[in-house]
Amino acid sequence: MIRQLAPFLLTLWAAPLTAHPHVFIDTQLALVADDQGQLTHVRVTWQYDALYSLLVTEDMALDADGDGTLTKAELAALNGFDMRWVDGFNGDLVVSTAAANIPLSGPTGIATQFDAGQITTSHLRALHTPVSAGTAITIKPYDATYYTAYDITTKIDIAQAPSCRARVEMPNVSATMEALQQQLAQLDAQSDPADAGLPDIGAQMAPTVNVSCAAP
Repeated sequence: MIRQLAPFLLTLWAAPLTAHPHVFIDTQLALVADDQGQLTHVRVTWQYDALYSLLVTEDMALDADGDGTLTKAELAALNGFDMRWVDGFNGDLVVSTAAANIPLSGPTGIATQFDAGQITTSHLRALHTPVSAGTAITIKPYDATYYTAYDITTKIDIAQAPSCRARVEMPNVSATMEALQQQLAQLDAQSDPADAGLPDIGAQMAPTVNVSCAAP
């Protein structure tokens, strides 16, 4: 998603004790495997927090009557609002094996819902190279800057990958944030926050999905 990050990064560096994300997303992941048990796709569903949903609909002049529902025309206008990705944006999703990260396609199969004042969108990402059965895979939904916080609150959907198993590992948020604050507190005005690992804060704070798929 396109957003202005510099002001947030400067604020985080100058005042690490107040560092926090600005957008909160409940993430649902569905795995897709082929007949050989190779992981081929991941469907990603994002449910935005109520405040951000309100800001988006107000900015787009949607739901003018404030009843928490959209007309078909308004929903069509909203669909894809978060899919206008700049070149190089990874979609805040990293799929990897022990050897390397797996390149992913851009989003397809885009859909949007608006219920009780919250926006939920979904899209499909194809793995450029299917991962062979028996290979350990990790999936991490995260924003490297931690402007957006991604959480996983539901089981991983394996209906289209029945030979796969997935386990969600949650981070120790308090310990990670405390360690980051201590790192930032040691920086002076001439230091680069990247030297303290700031670009990786999102990865450190993100859940990790450990996936293993067997041959059918």
